[in-house]
Order: sequence, then structure tokens, then C-alpha cells
Amino acid sequence: LDYRIIDMWEIEKDQYWGYVTNGGTEGNLHGILLGRELLPEGILYASKDSHYSVFKAARMYRMDSETINTSVNGEMDYSNLRAKLLQNKDKPAIINVTIGTTFKGAIDDVDVILETLKDCGYSQDRFYIHCDAALCGLMTPFINNMISFKKPIGSVTISGHKFLGCPMPCGVQITRKSYINNLSTNVEYIASVDATISGSRNGLTPIFLWYSLSAKGQIGLQKDVKKCLDNAKYLKDRLQQEGISVMLNELSIIVVLERPRDHEFVRRWQLSCVKDMAHVI
Repeated sequence: LDYRIIDMWEIEKDQYWGYVTNGGTEGNLHGILLGRELLPEGILYASKDSHYSVFKAARMYRMDSETINTSVNGEMDYSNLRAKLLQNKDKPAIINVTIGTTFKGAIDDVDVILETLKDCGYSQDRFYIHCDAALCGLMTPFINNMISFKKPIGSVTISGHKFLGCPMPCGVQITRKSYINNLSTNVEYIASVDATISGSRNGLTPIFLWYSLSAKGQIGLQKDVKKCLDNAKYLKDRLQQEGISVMLNELSIIVVLERPRDHEFVRRWQLSCVKDMAHVI
């Protein structure tokens, strides 16, 4: 794995384990499985705006789960999280933290979640935090360094085909090396240890990831982040000038607007729509 990613998330080079995945879903499946293996009796907590793969993981692993309400902007409702943590205080907590929700681009606050766990009496050996940072994981280090393994988080996943623009689906999953033994299996016929979800993977995607990071560098990524944020603000302002209802979360590059009534317009621009809303990334 590229040292630039490791440095962004502040984990020592001898303390991490990671691999290139087929995409964000696989990263979520892996991170939540790690939490389940570390805390077999744990309950999975995820906001209703979490990526659908999180709830898919709960079904696949037959885990008990709690859906947490969200505010209007798509961010986790921390008072609802607190209530459900207290309700299930006898069992450990496995929490999916979304760093950029799929539709509204909302960011769950890791620090507030950690403070809530502490207030509810959960010690560090009774919770596991997985960060689904598919879109925003490579952006936040240049805006607000909220993702850091200096905090008691367990894993982070990003997508390579989103912000980095790799031409085929891929992602990166990072966790602590001390956690991975629970998943590792010695496979004699490949003369190696496997702790991944998919086993065989595309060997070309790591090259694309390396190329993107090398070509852009820290300065290039920082410029891309600024450009995307400026573009989002520009679109929001122009839509508002035209009298169109619009929302843009802080630190987000996803502009949410009222769903256009013209179906041809939606189809022409391939707008992603949910109920009466559409969004542009």
C-alpha cells in the first residue's frame, strides 16, 4: 500500500495492514467483519443514510443491528445513537461512521461518536469503529483531518474510482495489524496467508492507484479538493439565483437540489434521484 495513504490517516508503518479491494462495498464488508470477529456479541450501529452495503453486511454475517436516525442534512443523530447505546449497554458496539453519505455527502463526526461512547460507559475494548470514507476519505485530510488512527478507530475504506478517478472499480481498506490475526487463514496451495474478502483480485488496479497518487502528489490532490469544493459552491449559488431549492453540506462536494420535473432533462444529465431530490457530485 502507498505510504501517502498511510501518512494521511496517521498510522505507523509497522502498525497497519491493508489491501486493494474491488471497491467500497468490499471495504465495508471487511471492516464490519473485523469488528464482528473482535466483538462476536457486538451490535452493528449505522445511520439510515449509510451505504446499503453496511446493512448487507449485517444480513450476511447475521449480526444484530440498529438503524440510527439522521438529521435533515443526512448526518447521524447522536442523541438517537446515545439512546440506543444505553438501551443495549450489555453488548459491545460496532459502529459504522460514514465520511460522506452517498446522497447528501454528510459527514458523521467521529469525535462526537467517541465522546458519546465514553459518556455511555463503553470502554475502548467494548467498541469498534469502521469508517466508510468511500468518496471523501482522500479529501478530508486537506480540509479537516477527522480520520486518524491516533483515535481509537478500527478501519477505514475508500474508493479509488471516485475522487481519484481510477478507470475501473477499486478501493483501499486499512486496519490495525493487531486486529488482522482473527481473519487470517494460512492457505497451503498458494503458500500465503489470506485475510481478504475476495481472495483473487485485479492486479492492475493497484498500479492505477499508484499512478494517480504519484501523478497528482499531495499538492495535486489538494488542488483537486479545492477545485471540487469551489465548483460545488458555485453550482449551489447559481441554482439559488435561479430560485431552485438547494443544499450543500459543509466539507461536501455533493449538491442536493429539488428533482427536475422534466424527465428528459434528468435522463440527459443522468441525474441520480431519490423521491423529490436529485444530486450533482
